[in-house]
Amino acid sequence: MSDDHVYLSLAEEHDDGDARWAFGTGFEDPLHGVDTSLPAGVDAAELAACCLALGDDALVSAQRLAEWTTRAPELEEEVALANIGLDLLGQARLLYARCGQVDGTGRDEDAYAYFRDAGDFRNVRLAELPNGDFAFSMVRLLVLSSWRLAHFGRLSASPDPVLAAVAAKGVKELAYHRQYAAEWVVRLGDGTEESHRRTRAALTRVLPYIGELFTAHDAREEVVAVLRQVTEAAGLALPAWRPLAGAGRDGDHTEHLAPLLAELQSVARAHPGATW
Repeated sequence: MSDDHVYLSLAEEHDDGDARWAFGTGFEDPLHGVDTSLPAGVDAAELAACCLALGDDALVSAQRLAEWTTRAPELEEEVALANIGLDLLGQARLLYARCGQVDGTGRDEDAYAYFRDAGDFRNVRLAELPNGDFAFSMVRLLVLSSWRLAHFGRLSASPDPVLAAVAAKGVKELAYHRQYAAEWVVRLGDGTEESHRRTRAALTRVLPYIGELFTAHDAREEVVAVLRQVTEAAGLALPAWRPLAGAGRDGDHTEHLAPLLAELQSVARAHPGATW
């Protein structure tokens, strides 16, 4: 396969004319007509835990992407990253809402996003690491979007109709996220000597965290296959890695999550119950 077509082949798997639109920009409600009652045989606690973890992944990732606003290398990339962040924020809102419906608390999406401390979050640690340089952010986005896309593909057949609808909508968005990241990893890896060096360094930093993804929801073969395809096109060798101990799913986070949440939650906590 030629380098020019590596990310095109990834996009063909989920070809959809609406894939590039942000989650909140369309007029289609992904839950329109969906029965929100808990189906018989579905464990409420397990469903809530799944929605909470995936919602936390999306919220924290969206916050990191928002930090590129005014800092991206080009205006076009700033807009693209903001829209990817909006996609993830939209997913988080729906997942948090479903969690509140089934966990017995009745909490709304704001309660989950703004009024929990770092130890209560269940996102994977890769999502919370600082952005670093652009190469690191693109490698991280490639890994997270490839993993989330594989997992959402499975969840689109979930026995819970709400989770299935959220996942089906998310698949279209995540296919674009993965394509976007793959394009940049190829461009940087196959670019200048400096961009190649930085992309190689980003892979070395990111890969130790992906073992946690496979522990949370196994999609190892799909994710590694994508990474091999993209890095080969970028002229990069996929380095060996040793998984790090610990897991954000257990509330074991890096020192970077608390400051991220402090900024994210500051206005809501300063003005609880306020509306605009």
